[in-house]
Amino acid sequence: MPILSRLLRAVLPEAGPQRVIALSSFVNMLGSGMFMVSSALFATRVVGLSVAQVAVALGIAAIVGMTAGIPVGHLADRRGPREVYLVTLCVQAAAMAALVAARSFAVFLVALCVGELARIASVSARAPLVRRFGDTELPRFRAYLRSVANLAGALGAVAAGFAVQLDTRTAYVAVVVGNAASFVVSAAITVRLPSVAPVEAPQAARRWLALRDRGYLAFTVLDAIMSIQGRVLVFGLPLWIVGHTSAPRWLVGAAMLLNTVLIVVFQVRAGRDVDGSAPGGRAFRRAGLAFLAGMALMAAATGEPGWMAAVLVVAGVAVHTVGELWQAAGSMELRFSLVPAYAQGQYTGVASLGSGLVNVVAPTVVAVLCLSWGAPGWLLLGGVFVLVGLAMPAVVRWTERHSPAYA
Repeated sequence: MPILSRLLRAVLPEAGPQRVIALSSFVNMLGSGMFMVSSALFATRVVGLSVAQVAVALGIAAIVGMTAGIPVGHLADRRGPREVYLVTLCVQAAAMAALVAARSFAVFLVALCVGELARIASVSARAPLVRRFGDTELPRFRAYLRSVANLAGALGAVAAGFAVQLDTRTAYVAVVVGNAASFVVSAAITVRLPSVAPVEAPQAARRWLALRDRGYLAFTVLDAIMSIQGRVLVFGLPLWIVGHTSAPRWLVGAAMLLNTVLIVVFQVRAGRDVDGSAPGGRAFRRAGLAFLAGMALMAAATGEPGWMAAVLVVAGVAVHTVGELWQAAGSMELRFSLVPAYAQGQYTGVASLGSGLVNVVAPTVVAVLCLSWGAPGWLLLGGVFVLVGLAMPAVVRWTERHSPAYA
C-alpha cells in the first residue's frame, strides 16, 4: 500500500476539480481493467458461450458503440457535460449488472452493446470537462489522466489475474460486479464537480461542424493509423516472443510491465512541452521514428539466442514506449487545440469513431504484417508509422489555415 500511495501522489493533481476527475478516472479504469482481462473467460465459463460467439459479440458491440460518440458529444456541448457524463456512467453500471444475469447469447450481446455505447459516449461527454477544468494546465492535466488510467488498468489486470487463477463462477461474477460498482463509485466522485455551463456557439456555426471539418477528419485518420502501434505490444509482441524467438516466455508479462511503468512515470514529463498545434504535430514525427526503431529491435530478436533475444525485446519495448509517450502527448494536444471549445464533445466523438475502427481492424493488420510476414512486416509497419508522423505537421498546418473551427 505505501508503494501504491506514492504512485498515486506522483500522478494525481492537487486537490480540486482536477483531482476529482483524476480519481473518478482511476476508479473507472480499475474496474474496466479487471473486466477487459477476464471478460472472455466470464462469457465462456459463466454465460456458457462458445469462443466464436464471444468474438462475434465483442465485434458487434465495438461497431455499435462507435455510433454514440458524436451525438452524445454534441449533447454534452449543448446541455452541459457533467450531467451527460454522469448518465453515461450510470448506464455502464446497469449494463455490467445485467451481464451477471446473462444466460444466453442474446442477453449477453445486448448488455455488451449498451455498455459499449455508454463507454464511447462517456469519452465524448468527459472531454469538455477535461478542457474546462484543465484550463491553463491542460497539457499537464491530460498527461496526468493518462498516467492514472494506465496505473489503474494495470492494477485491475492484476486483480483479474486472481479471478482467473481461481477459475470459479463466483470469482468471475465478482469481477463483473466489481466493474459495475466502479462505475457507481466513479459517478459518486464526479458529483463533486461543479456543473459546467455549455460554451455558447457562434450563431453561424453549423450543427455537425466536426463532420464537415476536413482538416480534423484528416488528422483523425492519421491518428487512428498511428494508434495501431498499441496493438503491436498488446497483441503482436506476445505471439512473436512465444512463436518466433528463443526469449523466455515470462518476458511477455515483463514487457507489458515495463511499458506500463514507463508510461506512468514519464507521461507527464513527455507532455509538458507539447502545448500547441505545432508541437503536437512534431511529437507525431518523433513518435513515428521511435516506433520504427523499436520495432526493428523487436524484429531482430528472431533467430537469436535466448539472452540476446530478451535484450533486443526489452530494448525494443523501451524505445517503442518512448514513441507511445510522444504519440499520446501529440494526439491529446491536437484533439483539443484543433477544436473549438463550444464543440469539444462533438469533435471527441469523431476521434472516438476513428479509434473504434482501429480496434476492429488493428489485430488483423498486426497479425498479417508482424506475424505472417515476419521481420520485413515489422519494418513495413514501422515505416508506415514514420510516414504518418512526417505527414502530421503538414496536416496540422493545413487545418489551422482552412478549418471552419479556426474561421
